[in-house]
Amino acid sequence: MKSFLASTYDTTLYNDGYLDSSYYAAPSYSPVGTIFYLAFIIFMIVSVWKVFVKAGKPGWASIVPFYNIWVLLEVANRPGWWLILYFIPLVNIVIHFIVSIDVAKAFGKDGAFGFFLIGIFGFIGYPIIAFGKASYKKIAR
Repeated sequence: MKSFLASTYDTTLYNDGYLDSSYYAAPSYSPVGTIFYLAFIIFMIVSVWKVFVKAGKPGWASIVPFYNIWVLLEVANRPGWWLILYFIPLVNIVIHFIVSIDVAKAFGKDGAFGFFLIGIFGFIGYPIIAFGKASYKKIAR
């Protein structure tokens, strides 16, 4: 006879004491999902690449870690030392939205566009700037 604890909480054991084989089942990955994910990543790289080119910056900077943030700070006309602020928890969120709003203003969009479509939904905002008619104009500080 099983004890109360074994019968109540031990749901992964069979009657003979061996673990259920489904407990160790490997996760299955969908090749279709992987293809969509890679296509999305490539689309975003191309979008940010085009945004950088429109701003007169090197497009390849969009694929270089940390340097892409440096270039984005240049597009937003913010000092380069702000890159350090991206490493401070909670401060990085505020800095992200400030830079997003400044990037939107540099391309002739308003602050709401920068906050929502670049800051939160960048996968929508960057392609709009990249493939749309927006042109870059450096913001005076």
